[in-house]
Amino acid sequence: MRLVLGGIAQGKRDYVKTAYQISENDIFSGEQTELEQLSGVVAVDQFHLWVKRKIKEGADVPELTEIFIKQNPDCIVICDEVGCGVVPVEKEEREYREQVGRMQIILAKASESVERVICGIAQKIK
Repeated sequence: MRLVLGGIAQGKRDYVKTAYQISENDIFSGEQTELEQLSGVVAVDQFHLWVKRKIKEGADVPELTEIFIKQNPDCIVICDEVGCGVVPVEKEEREYREQVGRMQIILAKASESVERVICGIAQKIK
């Protein structure tokens, strides 16, 4: 597994397509896809929005993340960093940011590489 993260609109998706030589058709959206549909995919983008949906459904995000990892050991996961900046007033938004951070920790531990993309330039973290 590989984890690519960074702020919104920082070029993560384009970086992944170029660095890992995959096409747009190889990248699935976490915003719209269920866990079962992600089994065996090459890459998944917007994984943070998958987390947001699962929180709204009342799901156990860490448990589902572990299942995702077992089903997709070779997947490239693209995820926004959402924990930086102003802390939201709304409890739901704070919970969402915390869950995304915890999910990223789980993914990073399972990943052979972790890269942070800023301005389209990747920095290897792991």
